[in-house]
Amino acid sequence: MGMGPMAGVGGGLGVIGLLITLLLGGNVLGGDGGPSTGVSSQAPDPGDDQAQFVGFVVDDVQNFWTEEFRRNSRQYPETKLVLFSQATQTGCGFASSQTGPFYCPPDNKVYIDLTFFRELDTRFGAPGDFAQAYVIAHEFGHHVQTVLRLDTQRQQGGNEASVRFELQADCLAGVWGRSAQQRGVLDAGDVEEGLAAAASVGDDRIQEATQGRVDPESFTHGTSEQRMESFQRGFQGGQLQSCLSG
Repeated sequence: MGMGPMAGVGGGLGVIGLLITLLLGGNVLGGDGGPSTGVSSQAPDPGDDQAQFVGFVVDDVQNFWTEEFRRNSRQYPETKLVLFSQATQTGCGFASSQTGPFYCPPDNKVYIDLTFFRELDTRFGAPGDFAQAYVIAHEFGHHVQTVLRLDTQRQQGGNEASVRFELQADCLAGVWGRSAQQRGVLDAGDVEEGLAAAASVGDDRIQEATQGRVDPESFTHGTSEQRMESFQRGFQGGQLQSCLSG
């Protein structure tokens, strides 16, 4: 993923905490100051390469949604991604690195411990900077859903509603990805990295790896195939409306 002079990134969330977040319905792919206007840093060094990369992605994602909302005669209220180390207090209560990346509707912020990205690579087999960008874009997709009041769909009930909600956030991440490609931000192979990341956090793949069996009735985020298809739908459609129908 092209970032001009910025270096690539590396980045470990406890795998148990991530799996709890994924399997029980958390938003995973989800002090002021920091490397960009969209990122607050409560502990990590805002000058390190990874924090700068995250800041680049956050700014790009939010600039895109500002323009996309404008094209739809709407206003996009920017929010922040809060980088933290080990633990932090949020509008949704206490969070630790075990929680995994998440979006908190009460304070409209995305939270992530940067060490999560190493786990995405080593445990889930989804390396690469665009795999990380997909996770960020997915969580900011939840912010878009909240702004548009689409989160009521999830609140109306059950795991099926949760799956639809999460797949829509994957679709929204794909919409941003298409824009990034058109603007020359992506490198060769980046889209494949995003698809690999989406597949790696499918409920079926995680359950098979951790339980040795798959229980579709307990799905909260969708299968690997569904998550890839949703990302591709947004990528191919390239606009907000691509994710609001069907």
